[in-house]
Amino acid sequence: MLAERIIRAFTFRRQVYAEVERDTAFTLTALLLVAAIAFLNQLGIYASTQVLNWLGSAIVGTIWSVISFAIAAYIMSWMGRSLFGAGVTFGKLVRTLGLAYVWSIVVVIGVVAGLSTALSWLLAPALVVGWVMLVLSWFVAAKEALDLGVVQTIVTVALGWLVFGLIMAVGSWVLNLIGWTAAGVWSMFGF
Repeated sequence: MLAERIIRAFTFRRQVYAEVERDTAFTLTALLLVAAIAFLNQLGIYASTQVLNWLGSAIVGTIWSVISFAIAAYIMSWMGRSLFGAGVTFGKLVRTLGLAYVWSIVVVIGVVAGLSTALSWLLAPALVVGWVMLVLSWFVAAKEALDLGVVQTIVTVALGWLVFGLIMAVGSWVLNLIGWTAAGVWSMFGF
């Protein structure tokens, strides 16, 4: 059933978001989906020859990605209710946006670029296409969960993306500043 929902999300079937919006049992699955895809993305982003640094960076990046996703979903649900009177809950947005997050799997191509510099030319176009599709899928998912007009949904999703991007950027900067990158974490344990 999950694979079928993912395929329907990849093909922008609006009805799949209506299903998961109502399916309260899907909340944990949506968060696990975000975590799994974030981990694969982090493997792509931090692809290198040092395996421990690669895995450590992926783990730290995954945790930060899931936290950022949850905060963005909370902000979007709060904005939808406060600004536009939407009858949305945090759980509904986690379920719909979590399923829409499947489009970010494209970043995994970074593993290929990290392993073969000859193929690194694939990375930039794939990332652009992946991010555009992710934004579109978040719009479709949020529109279904928020039950708002197009402009109101665009404003809510844009502000949610802004929050998500800022949290990711600030978090990465702070973690790098204090040495909580993979190298910093692993060196604390003597690796």
